[in-house]
Amino acid sequence: MENEPLIDKALKTELSALYRAGDRHYHNLTHIEAMLALAGDYRGLLSDPDAVEAAIWFHDAIYDSKAKDNEAQSAALAETRLAGRGDAGRLDRISAMILATATHQLPRFEDAAAMRDASLFLDMDLSILGAAPAAFDAYERAVRREYDWVEEPMWRAGRAAVLKAFLARQHIFHTEEFRRRFEPQAKLNMARSLEALEGST
Repeated sequence: MENEPLIDKALKTELSALYRAGDRHYHNLTHIEAMLALAGDYRGLLSDPDAVEAAIWFHDAIYDSKAKDNEAQSAALAETRLAGRGDAGRLDRISAMILATATHQLPRFEDAAAMRDASLFLDMDLSILGAAPAAFDAYERAVRREYDWVEEPMWRAGRAAVLKAFLARQHIFHTEEFRRRFEPQAKLNMARSLEALEGST
C-alpha cells in the first residue's frame, strides 16, 4: 500500500520493548521520545520527516555496551523490519543515517536534501550535550551506569577521549539551527565534565 507508514503502531510497540530493557539507563525510550520531539520542532526543515522518524526509532534498537557493532546491528534490523515499506533508495538512506551515529560524521549522500535530513538527525541525537547542566549531568551518570562493567580509571580515560574528540571539532553540531540552540552550552558542559574526569579521583 502506497501510504503505509514506515513506522506503524505494531513496530513502535516492538521497538519500545527493546528500549525498555533494564540495562538501558540513557539509550532508552526517553531518548527516543526526546529526539522525536526535536524532529517535530524542525519538521518544516526535513525533506523526508518519516524517514528521519524511522531512523530515530531504529538507531539504538540494538544496544549492548560491550559490543562494537550496535549501529550496524540496528541498521540491519531496520532493513529487515522496513523491507517492503519504502523504495530501496529511501531504506538505504535510513540505514546510512543509523550507521552514521557510530562516528557522527555525515554520510556521503549526493542529494542535498538527504544530507540536510542526516545533518538534523545527527544533531538531534547529540542535543543532550547542549542540555541544561543538571540534565547533562544526569545523562553522564546514566551512560556511566550503562558501562558499569568498565573500571573507573578506564572509564575516565575513555570518556575523556570521547569528550576531547567532540571539543576538538570545529563545530559539535552540523546545522546552524542546532549550533545556535545547543553549541555554547554543549561546550561548557563537556569542558566541565572533562575537568571532573581528569581531576583527582
